Amino acid sequence: MDRHILSSLFAPKSIVVFAGDPDSDEAPTPLARTLRRSLIDGGYAGPITWLDISMTGTLADLAASRADLALIALPPEQIPAAMEIVGRIRCRAALIVSSGLPLETCAELHQVARRYGVHLLGPNSLGFQRPALKLNASALGPLAAPGPLGLISQSGALTASILDWAQHNGIGFSNVISLGPNTAVDLPQALDFLANDGQTQSILVYMEGIRHARRFMSALRAAAYAKPVVVMKAGRKPAGSHAALTHSASIVGADDVFDAALRRAGVVRVRTFVQLFSAAKCLASRFRPVGKRLAIITNGGGPGVLAADWADEIGLDVTGVADLGEDADGARYREALQQALADRGADGILLIYSPKAGEDPLAIAHGVGEAYSPSGKPVLSCWMGDTVVRPAREYLAGRLIPTFRTPEAAVDAFHSIASFYRNQQLLQQTPASLSHLADPDTEGARLLIEGVLTERRRVLTEMESKALLAAFHIPVTRTMLARTPNEAMLIASQLGYPVALKIDSPDISHKSDVKGVALDVHSAAQVRDRFNDMMDAVRRAMPSARINGITVQPMAGRNSRGKTREVYVGLTTDDPFGPVITFGAGGTMIELIADRAMELPPLNQFLAHRLIERARVAESLGEWRGALPADIQALEQVLLRVSEMVCELPQLREMDINPIIVDENGAVAVDARIVIDHSAAAPHSYNHLAILPYPSSQEREWPMKGGGLYTIRPIRPDDADMLQSFVRGLSEESRYFRFASTMPELPARMLARYTLIDYDREMALVAVLHERHVAEDGSFHESERIIGVSRYITNPDQTTCEFSLAVADEFKGQGLGSRLMLSIVDFARAKGLAEIEGLILANNANMLRLMRSLGFTISPFPEDPDFKMAAKTL
Repeated sequence: MDRHILSSLFAPKSIVVFAGDPDSDEAPTPLARTLRRSLIDGGYAGPITWLDISMTGTLADLAASRADLALIALPPEQIPAAMEIVGRIRCRAALIVSSGLPLETCAELHQVARRYGVHLLGPNSLGFQRPALKLNASALGPLAAPGPLGLISQSGALTASILDWAQHNGIGFSNVISLGPNTAVDLPQALDFLANDGQTQSILVYMEGIRHARRFMSALRAAAYAKPVVVMKAGRKPAGSHAALTHSASIVGADDVFDAALRRAGVVRVRTFVQLFSAAKCLASRFRPVGKRLAIITNGGGPGVLAADWADEIGLDVTGVADLGEDADGARYREALQQALADRGADGILLIYSPKAGEDPLAIAHGVGEAYSPSGKPVLSCWMGDTVVRPAREYLAGRLIPTFRTPEAAVDAFHSIASFYRNQQLLQQTPASLSHLADPDTEGARLLIEGVLTERRRVLTEMESKALLAAFHIPVTRTMLARTPNEAMLIASQLGYPVALKIDSPDISHKSDVKGVALDVHSAAQVRDRFNDMMDAVRRAMPSARINGITVQPMAGRNSRGKTREVYVGLTTDDPFGPVITFGAGGTMIELIADRAMELPPLNQFLAHRLIERARVAESLGEWRGALPADIQALEQVLLRVSEMVCELPQLREMDINPIIVDENGAVAVDARIVIDHSAAAPHSYNHLAILPYPSSQEREWPMKGGGLYTIRPIRPDDADMLQSFVRGLSEESRYFRFASTMPELPARMLARYTLIDYDREMALVAVLHERHVAEDGSFHESERIIGVSRYITNPDQTTCEFSLAVADEFKGQGLGSRLMLSIVDFARAKGLAEIEGLILANNANMLRLMRSLGFTISPFPEDPDFKMAAKTL
């Protein structure tokens, strides 16, 4: 069960090849000739059988040719026949090396692969490399050197370019996978393999598009939990490329959303090949995540200033530029490096050397190497120039110190490391669909939406939009609709002056564009005149617009002791990532200012705070031009409420809450516009979201046999300390039965892996006991602890899962294990999985007895007689 389902593809023990006669000078296709040469020159040690589609023999002969992997490089008309043979001889995986096959043919080949249960890489793929096995099953050029980097690319040509660069820069790979545009084994599956591959320490991805956002995000987040991931994506789509009904949608481009998705997944995004190669050098050096404070050491002011300028441009903090002078030697560089390494105010160090006449660049590099330790903070070098510094660069690279030709490239590389650290913090957030705030009127909101859709409308009026916001407890200005000037005057008198007047029409998206807004109206006479003037102006600007009347509302921010700020919160729906929440500077010039920060829902307070920080308007929310600091917590609560709306109402498509007036007293929504549409997603299914929320609705309380209650709920990241205490409290026997090891506690990375889970791929349920203690002074305090854990992890086949179970020794025999297993089985069944299975040590009699009582079938495990296999059909 430890062997990944794609191991037969990317780490095969035997291979059959359909690429013509290897002893013939002729080949069926140019790609077949290249594949044959690559396979032979690579030196793969496993058995290779060469087959032909016209071969004759009995079924027994065919069965004898069975292998883990089949390689196919044939003319298009012969490929389907080869795939049929591959299926009949029961190969587990196949690679079709081809280019230009039409979509119809690709679909037929996918169907054949599904029918026989073959994992198919291709068609229109250039193959893969596994350097440690000396396996070059590709048309990508010479076999790469072995190393810790895994590479996945959706472009064969660019994969070949990356390998050529890596060969000349001493970069090695654990796997190189060229997917191509029509492969059946897709990007999420390849990511899952590399995430579980022991030879892969870091992952590079070049991609051009995705098919399924939830699967992509799930696989990417799981990979980023385990190891650093750097992504480069091509194909940027500008904002405003489609007809938008709200301001928010008009300023958000697909590339912005993709950026937000990668950030939330905990990975680093780069935009150029120079940055990709820079990141690859740092990943090969295995630097761990750090902050963004960079110290610069140089022997010339100019290069140091260039590096500092670029660092400031991309958001890094430069702690200082130490200019050692043009006569700096190796000893001075060594001393400066030692001081910077000891400085707790610096997270990383950039060493820049500009060659000077009479100096030895290699000697200075040796001075740096003497002070450098790979286990310390990141140290990057930039030995500028070419011929004279080449030996120094080679020495530094041999010491695992990344070296770059320009200061900007080195700074970009450090930015990648720092970005990984920040994005890992975002990855660790697992918000629920509903916040800890007061429960919203979700049912009332759904009824309002259904009523609008029944009228065959998509755009809510301002009154309806504000009613929807109010259902989720978002503060809104009191708004009333007036159909005549007299009604407007009466309403204004009741609300109190000054007031604002706004046109109310389902056909007008932007009121200010048609002179449909009047602010600071101070008297009844002004109300009457502005009402009539606004009606006339709107009718001239849009004669066909339907007008419900004019809304009257009090001016917001009247009670503020200082200046107010205008911000907006918006929603746009992306294909394929679904709903995206945006935040930035609001007002009538929102498109011109184009201040946009965005995040995928669901949000929690940490994510909401980070979202506000990323917007340019954040600088004005503190003490600013005599204004008191704005109530940031009120803004965070608005964002949390919008996140609840997005999660619970899949009908939402676009939304503008603009402006939101914020001051020291709080935040209030002054205007809102919401666009809806029919949705196939069922309530609480959250299928419209790219990231599954924390399943808080699945918490259950159960009675303990001896009295008291315990809660079974999904695990959370903040359970790490309790989980570690639980493991420490287990007896040696219990730890051995659970982990096949007597380790006293979980290593930090394993602890993070067990608590930071993707609820779409796996589930971990903890039984939490709530205890009440009496202090010495007679007061009471409550505590909680984990007393049991059950979990399942979906296997890569997406149809089965593997379970595990552990119960605290003092609570065994009280039915806790049965309850945890029944609960995890219910989760797996609800997820649509077909079977749940797990390995149990053969001498763990109590666990085997429990599994039999729950209807599991117990059988020997062929790969290890010390284990039994427990399985149950769901």
